[in-house]
Amino acid sequence: MNKFIELKNLSKTFFDKKNINVLKKINFKFKLGKIYSLMGPSGSGKSTLLNLISLIDKPTNGFIKFLDKTIDFDLKEENDIFRANNIGIIYQQDNLLNDFTALENVYFSCLASGLEKNLSIIKAKNILKKVGLSNRIDHYPNELSGGEKQRVSISRALVNEPNIILADEPTGSLDKKAADEIFDLLKKQITPNRLILFATHNRFLAKKSDCLLEIVDGKLKSTNA
Repeated sequence: MNKFIELKNLSKTFFDKKNINVLKKINFKFKLGKIYSLMGPSGSGKSTLLNLISLIDKPTNGFIKFLDKTIDFDLKEENDIFRANNIGIIYQQDNLLNDFTALENVYFSCLASGLEKNLSIIKAKNILKKVGLSNRIDHYPNELSGGEKQRVSISRALVNEPNIILADEPTGSLDKKAADEIFDLLKKQITPNRLILFATHNRFLAKKSDCLLEIVDGKLKSTNA
């Protein structure tokens, strides 16, 4: 498949006391089967770009296509359903629900996509097993290490079998060993029908991706695209 996500003249401006042009006419095509790393200093627009691709935020100008279909950002309900079924999101802060176990945090994502409870639990157990947490499924977030919590977050992002995984600096708060393990775990999730976009400050990890992207002065530059 030539392209799965296409960004065309994508721009984002924040209007405050003065206009802040965070992203400027970005053009890029993402292909399935690859892991892309996204670099840039704090405030460069990495999270903004991920929020646009995840349909959480709306561009000021330009458009996004998924499989040649242009997204209408005014169709919020339709976009929410698309996100639930096609996009998995992993954050630097795990954003887990503290009052619920690892298993519950994961299977709730299945429920949100419309799957019934018993099947949701089965899928959640399977994905937690794949990330090495079979013996931790009944533990609460405050009983897990930072690396374990990110494995739960990855499981939550994967459980609905999305085509797209967006990871916003998921290793930023981890030590080197845990960060390497999380990146390698993510890389193993690549399939011919999935792509991963991984925002990071870690150039060593970024160079292990299929394509290194950098946001410089609001524009996207690529290596090995």
